[in-house]
Amino acid sequence: MSESSRYQPQAIESGWQRAWSEAGLHGTPELQPGDKAFYALSMFPYPSGNLHMGHVRNYVITDVVARVQRLRGHKVLHPMGWDAFGLPAENAAIERGVDPGAWTDQNIASMRGQLDQLGLSIDWDREVATCHADYYRWTQWLFLQFLDSGLAYQKDATVNWDPIDQTVLANEQVDGEGRSWRSGALVEKRKLRQWFLKITDYAQQLLDDLGKLDGWPERVRTMQANWIGRSTGAELQFTVVDGSGNDTAERITVFTTRPDTIFGASYVVLAPEHPLVARLTTADHQIAVEAFTDLVSRQSEQERIAEDKPKRGVPIGARVRNPANGELIPIWIADYVLAEYGTGAVMGVPAHDQRDFLFARQYELPVQQVIIPEGSDEHAFEGGAWTEAGVLIHSGRFDGLPSGEAKQAITAAAEAEGWGREKVQFRLRDWLISRQRYWGCPIPVIHCDSCGVVPVPADQLPVELPRDVAFSGKGGSPLAQLESWVNVSCPCCGKPARRETDTMDTFMCSSWYYLRYSDASNIDLPFGKEAVNSWLPVDQYVGGIEHAILHLLYSRFFTKVLRDRGLLSFDEPFTRLLTQGMVQGITYKNPHTGKYIAPADVADPTDPRDPLSGEVLETFYEKMSKSKYNGVDPASVIERYGADTARMFILFKAPPEKDLEWDDADVEGQYRFLQRIWRLVDAAAERGLSLAEGSGQPEAVAEALAAGGAAGLSEAERELRRAVHTAITEMIQIKGKVRGNLEVPADADRATLEKLALESEIAGKWLEGKPPSRVIVVPGKLVNLVP
Repeated sequence: MSESSRYQPQAIESGWQRAWSEAGLHGTPELQPGDKAFYALSMFPYPSGNLHMGHVRNYVITDVVARVQRLRGHKVLHPMGWDAFGLPAENAAIERGVDPGAWTDQNIASMRGQLDQLGLSIDWDREVATCHADYYRWTQWLFLQFLDSGLAYQKDATVNWDPIDQTVLANEQVDGEGRSWRSGALVEKRKLRQWFLKITDYAQQLLDDLGKLDGWPERVRTMQANWIGRSTGAELQFTVVDGSGNDTAERITVFTTRPDTIFGASYVVLAPEHPLVARLTTADHQIAVEAFTDLVSRQSEQERIAEDKPKRGVPIGARVRNPANGELIPIWIADYVLAEYGTGAVMGVPAHDQRDFLFARQYELPVQQVIIPEGSDEHAFEGGAWTEAGVLIHSGRFDGLPSGEAKQAITAAAEAEGWGREKVQFRLRDWLISRQRYWGCPIPVIHCDSCGVVPVPADQLPVELPRDVAFSGKGGSPLAQLESWVNVSCPCCGKPARRETDTMDTFMCSSWYYLRYSDASNIDLPFGKEAVNSWLPVDQYVGGIEHAILHLLYSRFFTKVLRDRGLLSFDEPFTRLLTQGMVQGITYKNPHTGKYIAPADVADPTDPRDPLSGEVLETFYEKMSKSKYNGVDPASVIERYGADTARMFILFKAPPEKDLEWDDADVEGQYRFLQRIWRLVDAAAERGLSLAEGSGQPEAVAEALAAGGAAGLSEAERELRRAVHTAITEMIQIKGKVRGNLEVPADADRATLEKLALESEIAGKWLEGKPPSRVIVVPGKLVNLVP
């Protein structure tokens, strides 16, 4: 075989990629009546400057979907863009003294080149970058649509403050340990005037329409349903009494899903931030209440509501009357009650809520049982809370009612007597979009002492970010310090006024980008109605599970609002959703120090030890990250093996929705397979043979390969058939994870597969010479060796 006919992926791939680009093969064709359209989309990346293997997996999966749909005769839209606003660019400006726009554009150029190396069939003519004025002009225009609809508003609010990044965070951007999703800092509470979007107005729609998303993973739909958190219960009013026990005009409203337990309420708890706390606290409790409130202000929301932490509180000295039985009960404040959830007040029923029971026992508060299991007595559950259904006792006229019926009866009585009503409550809260940073989309409003909040006229958009800004990373937004930008005339009255200096949460930009792709060159609107309705909703969306309650929920909200504004005609943005698994790399960790060790520093992978201390290292697969030194640079893989090898490994190593364990040996195997195919095809070509020329349909290709018959096939073609049909790849699973792949005869029986698996190097490495306790064989899929 000649040197020119060797498989040389670098030369082959770059030549074909250039030819495809010059021919415009990946452009989006114009839709005509009757055309079958297909929209394939990957979640667009932040332009950090370098691709990682998670990117590669995402984009290769989507590219395969797009290519198959083209072959099936669909006109395909497969675009790409950049989620380009955000803190990393601003931090780069602070640390390196560079312009964040220039830094971002440089990174975009670098990553686009890396994406091109992968051979992705992307229509780059529809590329968008959220940090460019021709895009964020329309983000601002859409914000004004929300403002005009009464869905955008400002209010003073207790917010999550990141002390490192000096900015406000949405609740979804604070992790389970109360830390910022980006900086890792412990989040603090502050009160600031902030912009919100009324996503709560769409809570019921967002919940109900999850039932339409049968092309989404059940896990994602469940996560959204839980985040929206619909609860049906009652709002009940407790009257505040004065020092002599006389009723006042002040009332405390609580929300409860258990109105059937109101006769057992022995205290009421307010959030420390509740506005009534300052008014109702008595002089003798003032110091303790202020100290406790200050303590709670330094806790994150997650710390306050964590189930594994004790609940703390103090009484404020005031009392309320229980509306059901007239008893006077004390008012407390406690860390587990949040001002932003419900009414910021709850009734404490320790006999029937485990959290309340522990709180009451800690502070020696009364416990009154009012529900018992049928046939039991009130002393059967004195060691804890009875939280299940039962029969009411000590509940006056409602004694003997089953608790389910009592909920309705007590709520009805409360409505009739004026101390309560039925209420549907949502866990979801309005979306806080204000950020006190520079590198984001400016909020297009002006504050005028005479006119109030004035929207910037549409013909004056975009409100562009100024470039002559000093970055320090401290003290809030740099925009607020730039008087030449802040000071303007009011568009209504012409008097001196000031621009809004907050910028938008970057999720505002990513909540509508998929709509812009449908009409990316439109200079009159963010998208035309005909274009967006022709291409949308997205047929196949691919991205990470981490976006389940952030980007995906916000995008659904945006779509419904814009539908109601008459800008589009569909209810949901994404018909099918694939949440691809993570790419994991081999990871070494010293269990004594907790430090990660780079694989390059491990001298012997079969006996991994710390290069400094000699201690034995833990070996496992974990999500690739710089901090764990377990990442693999896609550029190095492409340079060594070519894009087709990387793509094949990504596609064949694991199902798309499962985690993928990177294995260099498996990559080598894919490379050898491609070399083998290349030799076979080259041999056939030298003999003047032609592979089947399909009609463009993958089904036609398959039929052509199957219909040739033995009589006209050369030996090369027979060998090729024996290579897609007589050898298959079987996964080897050990200790619950896929440890590698094994090429086996397609007709191998269970006994043969078990024998081959046990004799493999994979089994030798992971079983460490010990026989498995059990072998599970699934022909055509895997062999599971259970230690």
